[in-house]
Amino acid sequence: MALYAFNRRDDSDLVRAESELTFSITKTYDLYHYLLLLVLEINDIASEKIEQALQKKIPTPEDLNPNRKFADNPVIIQIRGNLSFNKYLSSSKLSWVNFTHIPRSLYNKMLNWDVYSEYMASEDNSYTSHRKFVIRLITELFYDSEDLENCLEEQSIYWNDDIDYVIVMVEKTLKKFKAESGDKIQLMTLFKNKEDEDFVKLLFRKAIINTKQCSELIDNNTTNWEVERIALMDILVMQLAITEVIEFPEIPVKVTLNEYIEIAKYYCTPKSSTFVNGILDNIVKEIREKGLFRKYGRGLVGETVI
Repeated sequence: MALYAFNRRDDSDLVRAESELTFSITKTYDLYHYLLLLVLEINDIASEKIEQALQKKIPTPEDLNPNRKFADNPVIIQIRGNLSFNKYLSSSKLSWVNFTHIPRSLYNKMLNWDVYSEYMASEDNSYTSHRKFVIRLITELFYDSEDLENCLEEQSIYWNDDIDYVIVMVEKTLKKFKAESGDKIQLMTLFKNKEDEDFVKLLFRKAIINTKQCSELIDNNTTNWEVERIALMDILVMQLAITEVIEFPEIPVKVTLNEYIEIAKYYCTPKSSTFVNGILDNIVKEIREKGLFRKYGRGLVGETVI
C-alpha cells in the first residue's frame, strides 16, 4: 500500500515515502495495543455494572452475589498489569476516551453472545478456559463488529486493512500467556529484530529504484498484454516480488513467490493471483537464465546448484 501511495503521488520524494511507510507500520503496532486496551475497557464496564448493582437501594439476590468470572478474568488482569503494555500506552497516549460508545456497544453485544453465556455458566475455572474466552472475544466478537471497524477507519486511514492481521498478532500473543507469567511476559515487538526492520526499508527502496528494470521484465513476459493495461496493484505486487528475488539472496525463490501470490489474493482482483503466478514464473526463468540473481544459504533451497 505504501508503494501504491508512492505511485499515485505527483512528486518522487523517496525520503517522504519511506517516512510514511515507517509511520504506517507504527500505526499497526498502535492498533495491536489499542485492541488489547479495548478488552480492558469492556472489563471495566463489567466491573462498573457489578458495583452499580450493589449500590441499589433494594438489591436483588443476584445483585448481591454477582458472577464475577469475567470481571476477575486472570488473563485480563495480566494484560492490565503488563509492564511493556503499560509502558507503550504511556508513551503513545492511546485511549478510548473519545470513543466510549464502542466498548459499551461491544459489552452489550457480549451479554447476548452465546459464547459469553457458556463461559459465565461453566464450572471450568481453569486459566486455559479464561484465556480461550479472551481470545474468542477478540477474534470473533471484535472481528464481526461493524461499529468497531467503522470507528477504526474513522480514526486512521492506516487501519483500513490492518484489523485482520492485528487480530492474528493479538491471538498469537495471548496464546503465549501462562498463569505463572505474571506482568513481565513480553508482548510482540514492532520488528522481530534489526535485520527485519532493515529488510522492510531496503525492499521498499529497492523496489522503487528498480522500477524500470521490473517494468521491462514484466513487459517481456506478458504476451499480448501491454504493461499499461495491467492493473497497477498487480504490477506493484510483481515489482516487489522481482525485487525480493534479485536483491535478497538469502530468501528462497519459492518462499518469495508463495508470499506474493497470497498478497495478490488479498489486495488485487479475484483472478490476479493466477495471473501474477504465471507471469512471475516466467520472469524468474528469465532472470535465472540471465544470471541476475545468486542465492546462498537458506536462499539455495529449491535451487539447482551447478
